[in-house]
Amino acid sequence: MSKILPVFGIEFAAMGSRCEVRIGAANAAAARRLARYAVGEVRRIETKYSRYRADSIVSRINAAAGIGWIDLDEESASLFGYADALFRISGGLFDITSGVLRRAWDFRQPKLPSSDTLQPLLGLIGWQSVQWQQEANPQRIRLPRPGMEIDFGGFGKEYAADRAAAILIEHGVQFGYVNLGGDIRVMGPQPDGQAWSIGIQDPRQADQTIAAIPVQSGALTTSGDYERFFELDGVRYCHILDPRSGLPVRAWRSVSVLAPLTIAAGSYSTIAMLKGPAGLAFLQDSDLAFLAIDEKGEIHRRDGAAPYRIISPPSATIVCPVI
Repeated sequence: MSKILPVFGIEFAAMGSRCEVRIGAANAAAARRLARYAVGEVRRIETKYSRYRADSIVSRINAAAGIGWIDLDEESASLFGYADALFRISGGLFDITSGVLRRAWDFRQPKLPSSDTLQPLLGLIGWQSVQWQQEANPQRIRLPRPGMEIDFGGFGKEYAADRAAAILIEHGVQFGYVNLGGDIRVMGPQPDGQAWSIGIQDPRQADQTIAAIPVQSGALTTSGDYERFFELDGVRYCHILDPRSGLPVRAWRSVSVLAPLTIAAGSYSTIAMLKGPAGLAFLQDSDLAFLAIDEKGEIHRRDGAAPYRIISPPSATIVCPVI
């Protein structure tokens, strides 16, 4: 009988989140060596696409808004292609130019922005107006109006989780997962063959989980209204903003999606939140397993190959918070 590998967890901080790589390896030194490949890839993506870095391609595109064109490398062009696909399947709700709305909202204090603040920002939103020369070599892109911005925050961590997992698999990792602030990509089961148990946080009780799902491979993400928010006059205002109105979404407390890739799971959960009541039909039309909790606390779900288990008391080993 072959020896079951021990499991090692390597924690690190990236993309404004607490992160972890957990893998089965021969020893701690081997686990740390393997984890360095994953951490390096996450940091590469953060450096390249963070809007907080003046030298990132995102910041260079934003700085050139209304002025000129920025050349795209193959990876960046692919990500813009993905953003374009999300814009189309969401009916324009998933719009990477909508990040400008953060200028109007401060979720550290219970205060609504005025119409005079929101309206000028709404005029800066519109992926359909972005000029993108796909036939050029290299491809290039231009934001037509000064003040416009693009932001890959809607799928950047998920993309990084998938890339980190892919690199670990290339280096022979068969057991483990990558967790970037709750965006979880599972590369394989635990070394003994058991699935990892991933908990879904109760959106109204931070120390509780509402469900658990056993995952042997694939990805799980959750979007919700309970990480960045404030309450005013009995109404909750969260950080997920409708690009049409500039106002927070209201129909769902949280949406969790299980998919083969983290970037797909995260995109579907976010689009469902943005679609409001129509988000349920959007999820039901997909081939993905999901668990959604509406504004009244009612649970809607579709089980997949690795079904959700509603649990009480909570017993999950990994808690998947909001993205």
